[in-house]
Amino acid sequence: MKIRNVLNTITPRSPLQKNGSNSLGIRNTKWLSFPYILWMAGFIIIPLIVILYYGMTTNDKRFTLVNIGAILNPINLRALRLALELSIISTVICLLLAYPLAMILNKSKMKSNSFIVMIIILPMWMNFLLRTIAWQNILERTGIINTVLKFFNLPMLNIINTPSAIILGMVYNFLPFMVLPIYNVLIKIDKDIINAARDLGANSRQTFLKIILPLSLPGVISGITMVFVPSLTTFVISNILGGSKIVLIGNVIEQQFRIGNWHTGSGLSLVLMIFILISMAILSKYDKESEGSGLW
Repeated sequence: MKIRNVLNTITPRSPLQKNGSNSLGIRNTKWLSFPYILWMAGFIIIPLIVILYYGMTTNDKRFTLVNIGAILNPINLRALRLALELSIISTVICLLLAYPLAMILNKSKMKSNSFIVMIIILPMWMNFLLRTIAWQNILERTGIINTVLKFFNLPMLNIINTPSAIILGMVYNFLPFMVLPIYNVLIKIDKDIINAARDLGANSRQTFLKIILPLSLPGVISGITMVFVPSLTTFVISNILGGSKIVLIGNVIEQQFRIGNWHTGSGLSLVLMIFILISMAILSKYDKESEGSGLW
């Protein structure tokens, strides 16, 4: 108490503090969160409640698990398995491409507003649908690639309407979401830690495995989540680049809502949501367990 009294005599107090109103500004700032709360309620919480309601009820408003059990249909199960396979492959390819690119950008000492970083995020400024349609024109039988190959009398490629075309579309559309989180983490790593490791005799491989990789795991986990989730739920890419011949679980859900079958569509959406939550929980748990572990 004596120390506190001494500090109070040394440090001048403002009129608000003397009146006990120092928390007035904090209380006022709480109103700033109201738009975000309203946005979350209107676009996240309420839609989730609607999906949950339709997914667990019938047309006559009775409780049922039939809508969720529709995932056991062979067609739906095959679509889910194919969506998981393609999304995992796309996520791995994005990671293999994004991590070296992020390290190159980091070593080049380029800021986030640099020209090369802007080139990476530039496609994101264009409409998602237009980007995908552009790849359809490039990959189709009479597209740009086959036109060039035909001019040089080379065998033409038959990529369109195949899983390879869908993977290519996923990688192209979602690669920036993998690059930017990793790059943002790498530029924040203290260079003194890396220099200290090298001073202690660590070579480039040991420095990467023991220092850079563990410290960059939060960015890697964030990038994997931001690529895997939209890849698993997409239906636009498979519709355009797959020619509606390759059906993913997103296409099945979209078709159910299009024909007005909200109950089955919502039930399948709940199953897909469960897969997403499980994957995010696993990634989050792995991130917490690995945080800083590689430094010791």
